[in-house]
Amino acid sequence: MTGWNMDTLANTAGPGAVTIVEGTSFCVSGPNGDMIPELPHGAFYRDTRVVSRLTLLVDDTPVEPLSSITPHPYRVVMVGRAGHVPGRADTPLIVERDRRVGAGLLETITLRSFSRDPLAFRVEVVIEADFADIFEVKEGRAARRPKRIEADGPGRYRIRSAHAVNHGLLVMAEGAELVGGRLSFDVVLDARGEWSRTVRVVPAEEVPDLAAAPDAEEDVLTEPARRFMAWQSGSPVSSLEDDAMERAIRQSQQDLGALRIFDPAHPDRPVVAAGVPWFMALFGRDSLLTSLMALPLDPALALGTLQTLAGLQGEREDASSEEQPGRILHEVRLGATTNLALGGRSVYYGTVDATPLFVVVLGELARWGGLPDDDGDLLDAADRALDWVDRFGDRDGDGFVEYERLNDHGLVNQGWKDSWDGINFADGTLAEAPIALCEVQGYVYAAFVARAMLARLRGDDGAADQWTERAAELKRAFNDAFWLPDRGWFAVALDREKRPVDASTSNMGHCLWSGIVDDDKAAAVAERLLSPEMFSGWGVRTLGTDMGAYNPASYHNGSVWPHDNAIVAAGLMRYGFVEEANRIVSGLFEAASYFGGRLPELFCGFDREHYPEPVSYPASCSPQAWAAATPLSLLRTTLRFDPSLPTGEVWVSPTSAATFGDIHLRNVPFAGRRISLDTSRSGTSVAGLPAGVTLHHEPMPSAAVPTRREPT
Repeated sequence: MTGWNMDTLANTAGPGAVTIVEGTSFCVSGPNGDMIPELPHGAFYRDTRVVSRLTLLVDDTPVEPLSSITPHPYRVVMVGRAGHVPGRADTPLIVERDRRVGAGLLETITLRSFSRDPLAFRVEVVIEADFADIFEVKEGRAARRPKRIEADGPGRYRIRSAHAVNHGLLVMAEGAELVGGRLSFDVVLDARGEWSRTVRVVPAEEVPDLAAAPDAEEDVLTEPARRFMAWQSGSPVSSLEDDAMERAIRQSQQDLGALRIFDPAHPDRPVVAAGVPWFMALFGRDSLLTSLMALPLDPALALGTLQTLAGLQGEREDASSEEQPGRILHEVRLGATTNLALGGRSVYYGTVDATPLFVVVLGELARWGGLPDDDGDLLDAADRALDWVDRFGDRDGDGFVEYERLNDHGLVNQGWKDSWDGINFADGTLAEAPIALCEVQGYVYAAFVARAMLARLRGDDGAADQWTERAAELKRAFNDAFWLPDRGWFAVALDREKRPVDASTSNMGHCLWSGIVDDDKAAAVAERLLSPEMFSGWGVRTLGTDMGAYNPASYHNGSVWPHDNAIVAAGLMRYGFVEEANRIVSGLFEAASYFGGRLPELFCGFDREHYPEPVSYPASCSPQAWAAATPLSLLRTTLRFDPSLPTGEVWVSPTSAATFGDIHLRNVPFAGRRISLDTSRSGTSVAGLPAGVTLHHEPMPSAAVPTRREPT
């Protein structure tokens, strides 16, 4: 997952950096809570850094960090100490910064004295705003002069912006004086006394008339807490015997709740932003795959994502933004500047896989009973997407979907491995566009199968037969063109000369997931994916260790991506490779335990035998959407939980009771109801299914994508 400037990774936020997030807003600071504009720190709102410097000083000295606690994704409590006394090892003054992020910041500063004598000191808060675009901050290019705070009434202050697209900031700090550009408090504490003040920072556009609504800023900043509590109360409840698995599942629920973003024009359409800190925006591929994996948590995410993407679906041909009729977008940005939006627009369409994935997710949502009664608009959008596959995706009419950027500033690679060097031959040579990726052909195959199922659901057997035949034709052509019999794996792509790009990659696991792989080739693919060259012990590497471009600390050429592994595991289980799938499931849940229960976007591909713990990748997003959804997908895979409301059937056939023990799930959404699932060594039961739905306790024999089947 990368933005338009994909060749530049973010500068480090420094050791111990603290990140909190709520919707499109997030905050990055040092471990003591201070934000330094020279680092990728700040409070961000709608892709703009609205606070570039926030420093807390006690007698002109920064607070020394002790610890930080994140009770919710949008809130952090940082504990430090201040007021160091010369000649003494300890200080009696403890400082707490309780910070929440929403449409701005709400920070309560509390000082507690453990001295037996009174203390007097000055507390100062330095706030500046440069209103820099998120990409400028990410790449260390935010060199503009910051705007300073000015008085705007008793206890109220303002930082004005030169940008026409926003109106600056409002700052509320009761009892503060503005001295030398700093909010200043003179504090006297009795022996073992306590002092507390709250500072609120809100984008002025969020509270246009403070005089008429004096509590408006409080409402703006506390809404995230109300929304998050409502999310938690409606989420499934898990009780798992395996502590590491349960911790990861619960962390996933929290993170996905925090990553939701809402269009004010359609607040009933939640979508998931791609990841913190640099991708708090709607991404076509990321949001679709995340919402698909999160179906057991909340089908509304898939529906909201489909509705939002349909509303932004391409309508015209525009080379600058790579928009084409029917194409599903790659990325939406809302920043203060437009110089980074291709063609001066906020939507960029340069992705090859989001368009077929749109149809895949629509089909899977139907299987979960999550489609609304008035789903005609979504079906029309799906047909426009499939028309794009024929008119623009298959550039040369060979039956495969290829990509090549339409300008000199878009993404060079437009699949999920979209870094500039992400697609290469076994010897390390880069493939040249137009490029037809193996997994994209699988997604298109899955889209055809899903469209056939949707047609049959509406009684259109003729259309269903046509889409089924198209899927069969593509499957035959794919297995002929992409299979490398001398290697025993699928080429990652076909290059501009239609030569197979022969690197061994995790992408072929996506082909298992989609069902495009012939049964007689699946065993060789499974063996290769779990080989020492591909499997690190924690997960499947993006590229094999015996490949020319392998680098375990690279972004796409040897690292381990949790979401990638979730798809691979589901593909292995689909073809009946239970042990292989569960090795991935176990490895990732163990890896999550080393990351505090939260899987990062990616981690390094070093072998487990060399390093007993997974090695972090420095620029990895966390929380990140499809990594957050990965534990939910892994749980579904190991349970072999496959619903099919159109046929009135549900399959549950757990595979790992001996490994993970008892699993109890309550309040799981399905077909507008809530069901419960219980599995243990003694058996499995499902309660609350709709009338007329049959429960099967064996694996699904055959089904629409992305569910699994045993090979015949």
